[in-house]
Amino acid sequence: MAITLDATQTLAAAIAILFVGSAVQTRVAFLSNNNIPVPVVGGLLFAILTTVLYLGLDLRIDFDMGLKEPMMLAFFTTIGLGADAALLRQGGPRLLLFASVCLAYLLLQDAIGVATAIGLDLHPLVGLLSASITLSGGHGTGAAYASSFGEVQNLAGAMELAMACATFGLILGGLIGGPVAGRLIRAHGLSGTAHERQEHQQEEIEHDPIDSDSLLGTLFVILLCLIGGAMLARMFSGAAFTLPGFVWSLLIGVLVRNLEHLFPNVRLHPPTVDAIGFISLSVFLAMALMSLRLWELLSLAGPMLVMLAAQTTGMILFASFITFRVMGSNYDSAIIAGGHCGFGMGATPTAVANMEALTRRFGPSPQAFLVVPLMGAFFIDFLNALVIQGYLALPVFGF
Repeated sequence: MAITLDATQTLAAAIAILFVGSAVQTRVAFLSNNNIPVPVVGGLLFAILTTVLYLGLDLRIDFDMGLKEPMMLAFFTTIGLGADAALLRQGGPRLLLFASVCLAYLLLQDAIGVATAIGLDLHPLVGLLSASITLSGGHGTGAAYASSFGEVQNLAGAMELAMACATFGLILGGLIGGPVAGRLIRAHGLSGTAHERQEHQQEEIEHDPIDSDSLLGTLFVILLCLIGGAMLARMFSGAAFTLPGFVWSLLIGVLVRNLEHLFPNVRLHPPTVDAIGFISLSVFLAMALMSLRLWELLSLAGPMLVMLAAQTTGMILFASFITFRVMGSNYDSAIIAGGHCGFGMGATPTAVANMEALTRRFGPSPQAFLVVPLMGAFFIDFLNALVIQGYLALPVFGF
């Protein structure tokens, strides 16, 4: 038996999941102490519940995910609307440094995947599928390469494995980022001046509150960025070098933010931009996780769990000892390490959710919120493609 929820019901369910996730996180010390994001808590609990209902009662819940992509696009647009040109220039050197860190990790991630696959007597391509193709690349990159591997190398079950690894990577990225960064912050006595941040936020709200005008105006600007981004994505869809769809909306957001002075009647309201971005990110992640069909992944559990365990261990160690130290061994670098866990195992929204949870507890980190989203939005896919093609050129893969 199947129950189908329409778009409105799905949105209501996602918001309810956020309330449940917040309540559970507040009451379970392990979750709050390790800064596990609320959408990950609620979404994963709901996915487990739907799996139990399916396996025990043969009851399946289907969702209308028509709002999921717009929520993701709105989130990335708010990132662009908060990207001041002066901050971009200031963060340039750290962005290049973080790019070198990410490149090193991509090489290590694929090495771990290939070595684990060979150790399990599996085809080396399986190792690549369980590494940067799906973990750093996500579902889209995983689907593209799985299709190619299935056609060229006749690799059975490639698509199922790719989707399973990308799905579990999304979960793991949200589970390990908070604990890794939290341990670094406590172990090194770091601080983001949380008290000052709370006072600043309260002062900002009192002097520049969110009202109906700021909400409507900001929402209108975001929708225009989404419409423009979709048009640009269609225009350049056949180009030799294409960008992910969300990047176009983010780029328009950056332009609007930094050309604001040319449009006197258009004034962005930072608290409203932040609020819409936070809500969009939370709802997107809740939808992504609540729709997981964990029962479809059980048949791949054995070898896949071994490979994911190896990757998770590698990510934790790399973020703790390499990312943190290379980025400066300070508070910002600890938050960046937590974000690196997010998109190194899952996706950029997971990275930002990790950092949101951390900064709400420990204090602000403008550098982290500049460097990590830019890396996840612009550079990680390009670097990942270079690394994957480099590995595929090795004789062992047969390409």
